[in-house]
Amino acid sequence: MSDTVFIYDTTLRDGTQREGISLSLADKLKIARRLDEFGVHYIEGGWPGSNPKDVEFFNAVRTMDFKHAKIAAFGSTRRKDTRPEDDPNLRALLDAGAPVCTVVGKSWDLHVRDVLVADLEENLAMIAESVAYLKSQDKEVVYDAEHFFDGYKANPEYALMTVKIAAENGADCVVLCDTNGGSLPWEIARITREVMDAIDAPVGIHTHDDGGCAVANSLAAIDVGAIHVQGTINGYGERVGNADLCSIIPDLQLKMRRNCVSAESLTHLTDLAHYVAEIANLPHDTHAPYVGDSAFAHKGGIHVAAMRRNVLSYQHIDPTLIGNQQRTVVSELSGRGNVLDKAAEFGVDVDSAEARAILDQIKQLEAEGFAFEASEASMALLMRRMKPDYKPPFELIDFTTWITHRSGLGMVSDASVKIRIDGEQIHTASDGNGPVNALSYALRKALFTKYPQLQTVHLSDYKVRILDGENGTGARVRVLIDFIDGERRWSTVGASTNIIEASYHALADSYEYALLNGN
Repeated sequence: MSDTVFIYDTTLRDGTQREGISLSLADKLKIARRLDEFGVHYIEGGWPGSNPKDVEFFNAVRTMDFKHAKIAAFGSTRRKDTRPEDDPNLRALLDAGAPVCTVVGKSWDLHVRDVLVADLEENLAMIAESVAYLKSQDKEVVYDAEHFFDGYKANPEYALMTVKIAAENGADCVVLCDTNGGSLPWEIARITREVMDAIDAPVGIHTHDDGGCAVANSLAAIDVGAIHVQGTINGYGERVGNADLCSIIPDLQLKMRRNCVSAESLTHLTDLAHYVAEIANLPHDTHAPYVGDSAFAHKGGIHVAAMRRNVLSYQHIDPTLIGNQQRTVVSELSGRGNVLDKAAEFGVDVDSAEARAILDQIKQLEAEGFAFEASEASMALLMRRMKPDYKPPFELIDFTTWITHRSGLGMVSDASVKIRIDGEQIHTASDGNGPVNALSYALRKALFTKYPQLQTVHLSDYKVRILDGENGTGARVRVLIDFIDGERRWSTVGASTNIIEASYHALADSYEYALLNGN
């Protein structure tokens, strides 16, 4: 069994079949460059026979210098009743100029009869002639046996014939595909082993996650001898997605002790996952294994107390190995250890007694609707405010908001704010698109008189959650606000039965935090 498992990334082809993803040519080239820097062995750039954008991609990558990855072009076997040299799809594969051609063929007799509308012998000829033709053109050929596991379960003799004939005609790797994503790990292991006993070619695995087993299925195939694994970054793909390389790679490297990428590259895995999500314009899954922001976040007080004694007690790996980090989350479920960890992170000197007082305050506020695990800036301020020598950069005297309907203008919102800075009272007013917007503008105007540096700070997201809807319009609400200043981001929280009051708390916290942290 080889110690090396070859990583075949199909984010740019299979991954883009996910609803909500549409990558431009520039996006695809950026991701390809990043995948090569990370060290994957193969990058599948697309299907040049299907759309002009993929043709442009292969034209563009010819001028790029890839240090690690081979570029693969994807297509299908020849059409029935067509010679391979006359087949437009195979011609497009060759015209793409990629060193690797991945060709997909049918393994399930159901697909041969009902989708191709061909007889079983014709399908075998389509596979054999397509692989042989591409090999005759000096291409490395990866044969993807589509729906292989479903086909094997339905007609094992025929499914096996399809991969045998691909191997006999020179396929450099025969990849078994769980295209509908419904197989289970022990099925994958058994069938993969039987294929390996029957063919004389390297075997790979390509799985989908419809049954929630794509990563496990990929690992099961590798465990019995597959040496090539296909997947996508963040598990992007059609329906519920493909096997997630962000889980497969560290599982192989750290748990199964197989060589995939260098240890140095592995430390960039979390960055890669976030980068691809950003380019795809999708929110990154904060609870994704290994690379999610919460993958090594610890909230339970017993857990954190144990980890303060030994970090291995509640973590399956050192998160720095894959470029992530351990975090402590503070909430009503926390213990003093959580508070002491967060205080150290925020640079606040807290002793054990102060930690207990802070924890009691957190539990009281969370009972009132605050949520500090999602608003660490408010958490940092709470800790600072409980120090006896803390002096806030500004203090609220009062604020007023009102809404009126004006003829010709419709609904108009206004707000006034009085604050105190260094003993001086400052009074400002503003209108806005709603009372919270007017209040935000009025507060900003007041602060700018003494702190003009806050003009670079901007609100980036505003969320309101009703906590006890059964109370109707008297329900308690939680307001979460995200602010940005260049590359810096932070979140604050407010809670009240009055949405304006909850919003003010979160707004004021955001500006106070900014002033205490470099603004």
